Amino acid sequence: MEATPTTQSGVATDPAPRTRVQALDALRGVAVMGIIPMNVLVWSMVPAGYFNPRADIVAGAGPLEVVLWTLTFVLVEDKFRTLFAVMVGAGIAILIDRARAREGAHPLREHYARMGVLMLIGVAHSLLLADNDILRSYAVAGCALPLFLRWPVRRLLWAVGILVALEMALTSVWAVMNLTTQDAEMRAAMESSFGAGIDMTPYLDRAREMFDERVVRRLGEGIKMVLGGLDGLRNNLACMVLGVALWRSGLLAGEWPRKRLLRLARRLALLALPVLVGLAAWTIASGFDAAVVASNAIAFSIPFDMALGTAYAALAMAVFASGGALTARLAAAGRMALSNYLMTSVIFAVLFRAWGLGLYLQVGRGVADALVLVPVAFILLWSPLWLARFRQGPAEWLWRSLAALRPMPLRR
Repeated sequence: MEATPTTQSGVATDPAPRTRVQALDALRGVAVMGIIPMNVLVWSMVPAGYFNPRADIVAGAGPLEVVLWTLTFVLVEDKFRTLFAVMVGAGIAILIDRARAREGAHPLREHYARMGVLMLIGVAHSLLLADNDILRSYAVAGCALPLFLRWPVRRLLWAVGILVALEMALTSVWAVMNLTTQDAEMRAAMESSFGAGIDMTPYLDRAREMFDERVVRRLGEGIKMVLGGLDGLRNNLACMVLGVALWRSGLLAGEWPRKRLLRLARRLALLALPVLVGLAAWTIASGFDAAVVASNAIAFSIPFDMALGTAYAALAMAVFASGGALTARLAAAGRMALSNYLMTSVIFAVLFRAWGLGLYLQVGRGVADALVLVPVAFILLWSPLWLARFRQGPAEWLWRSLAALRPMPLRR
């Protein structure tokens, strides 16, 4: 992406033409691949299995599964989702800044056209492949983002803090209610959603579901299918505003010295990791009690997930600043982030759906984690090959062409 100069207050000025920031593209590639280890659990297991190894009907909560769960909870879960949303927020700021620098352009009109098309792509993705599509939430949050774009960095960071505090307050009330309740029905509902007490019937049916049956089922869900991905809207908006702040500050523009990046990464990691390790230890000590699992994953870890995700961003910008073959390959993956996100769903559909290899509910956490290597290897191989011949990924080209209501150049 092109770097955008800012004033000392962090307010964007007219962008001067610059080359792409390869480190930022590489960071985006890390983000799109970093969400795969959690998404594979959505594709391979019942919903509770995403949070709780007790819900793994194949392998259960054995020693390997507990170790894998601990590593993903502390280092992966919601950290790379944070990073992915940060990249979306920064990308929106970059595109709007670029449009404002063009004579006769209509930056907001172009932006809302892109968000409308992104929503359509997300709905199609949710209909055809992935119930957990995140693009719908990004499209809605993206519509609110222009309200923040002219704010200085300090005010943007305050906005992030307020949004995170609001999200944590609401989810923490819910968490405390579930942790302290003596109501048998509430505890049973928690065990069904986040433990091992789930009714397997609909998921066994889904394991046998063919593609046409899936489309009919999803169409029958109506508005739920369209808006079902908006549960994390507040948190996604906070991460996207954070992306704008990190871009305006120069961190994501490649303007920070390496020493400063590493210092920020170290401080945020030292803030987040002890708390996340403590929450993981509490969860394990509880025997993966459903209420404890849910409270720690959905409420108490929120600010620490964001802090560690930001630490990853700072560390990556420091590491990738020197370039190299791996950085270039990751940058190609990042330039095709939307295509690679959608292609991961295609690969997982082939692996887990009944019209493919049918591995849904057939593998435990260990095998599922190993299968992460399939889309990661594909992304790293095909992205540079595609970009050697084309200007952008296929999904990026479709997105921008539909938003512009005309075909954009594709071949080099």
